[in-house]
Amino acid sequence: MIFLTRKAEFSSAHYYWVEDWTEEENSRVFGRCANRNGHGHNYTVEVTVAGEVDPISGFVVDLKQLKDILEHEVISVYDHRHLNLEVPEFRTSIPTTENIAIAIWRRLDGKIPNAKLHRVRVYEMPDLFADFYGEQG
Repeated sequence: MIFLTRKAEFSSAHYYWVEDWTEEENSRVFGRCANRNGHGHNYTVEVTVAGEVDPISGFVVDLKQLKDILEHEVISVYDHRHLNLEVPEFRTSIPTTENIAIAIWRRLDGKIPNAKLHRVRVYEMPDLFADFYGEQG
């Protein structure tokens, strides 16, 4: 078993807000991130897959295919978008770093031939990231 990680970047805007809370409560919990106009980040996503090395190609996965899947399923959907307003999964959940990692996992799970999705890591900033290792249960 070997683990292979592919990295990609996207730029998106978001804000944190719970509709059932008052403006004061949202501001208290989320601070400046509760600004409904949003703010942006240059995100980095790392997708790690696990599998056996093919004895002929020497690859765990076709690297171009992995890049294309990541581009189609994540980058083309999230890049230069306001996550709260334009990305379906964030109409019902707050686009925190944690929830973005979960959403990316769900977009990629089962779509990478010959490898198992092992981890999705999302960096919101160089010193802030979330790791997701799949649904438990």
